[in-house]
Amino acid sequence: MATEVLLPKLGFSMDEGELSEWLVSDGGQAIEGEPLFTLESDKSTNEVESPATGTLKIIKQPGETYKVGEVLATIE
Repeated sequence: MATEVLLPKLGFSMDEGELSEWLVSDGGQAIEGEPLFTLESDKSTNEVESPATGTLKIIKQPGETYKVGEVLATIE
């Protein structure tokens, strides 16, 4: 079963963020707890860890702003 990679809420008032960069390429091996992508919010840039181990399937592209909870990728 695939695990959804969601845009996390990093601050109390955060409702969207910019996906800056994928740190694992599409089809690459994501490892649970390791950095998966960078996310820019109003106040900072953060590395977000992978929620699971498996093959990454990227859905959303970097350089765009997405809402908190939006599915960015899946890990199978």
